[in-house]
Amino acid sequence: MKMRVSAVQYHLHTIHSFEEFASQVEHYVKTAQEFEVDFVLFPELFTTQLLSIGDDTGKALPIEALPTFTDQYRALFKGLAEQTGIHLIGGTHVTSEGDKLYNTAHLFYPDGRIAEQKKLHITPTEVKEWNMGAGDSLQVFDTDKGRIAILVCYDVEFPEIVRMAKARGADVLFAPSCTDDRHGFHRVRYTCHARTIENQIYVVTTGTVGSLPTVDFMRGNFGQAAVITPNDVPFPPKGILVEGEINGDMIVTADLDLELLALVREKGSVTTWRDRRTDIYTDWS
Repeated sequence: MKMRVSAVQYHLHTIHSFEEFASQVEHYVKTAQEFEVDFVLFPELFTTQLLSIGDDTGKALPIEALPTFTDQYRALFKGLAEQTGIHLIGGTHVTSEGDKLYNTAHLFYPDGRIAEQKKLHITPTEVKEWNMGAGDSLQVFDTDKGRIAILVCYDVEFPEIVRMAKARGADVLFAPSCTDDRHGFHRVRYTCHARTIENQIYVVTTGTVGSLPTVDFMRGNFGQAAVITPNDVPFPPKGILVEGEINGDMIVTADLDLELLALVREKGSVTTWRDRRTDIYTDWS
């Protein structure tokens, strides 16, 4: 089984209407469609761009206002997925339940279904500044191209949760992120590489680029998309199928061969998935 994936280095800049946001999203999706992809990944928190629309005084909207765009956001991505026949991973969008906000990843199927994965591990800034709540369960998603999981940014820094996703059959992990400096970016990037080696899976990751000068905590963005592989002979020596130009406004695209994962798990130079010591530590399956 093979799948073609694209990851969007989404350029954040001030906008004045939802229509501007929709036009930018459609541009990226239509660009990916020209490459006949199966999946498109958008970054974490890219819908914070909607806060730059501002209120009647021109002041940026607060984070609590972002869930008011949820219906429009879902309708936009649902329509594009149905029109193009592409699985769209709409990065993350801030949703609300009760008095809590949640950083929620969305998977839009070409047949109109919408699935969700709430971010499970919340950063100190998300807790202190945005009163974010944490999701309480891991989802895996079946598609006609294979089983996948979506873990958001900080989530990928916790090896246990990725081990669980692999134990439940996920061969491809999509990791939308949003980091404001090199330190944060490399924390996510390096751990993505580690997760591919530990679990012999693919990781598709991307982040926001550009700036929202009026939106708190979104003024700085440092991002780069990449498709990352296990480090073994069938794959590129550095474990990178493709990567973007750092902080550029662009899309990267690559083909994933799932049969190669089965090969290296069975006959690779190392067989990390098979050789885990479940007699010493927990088998998350």
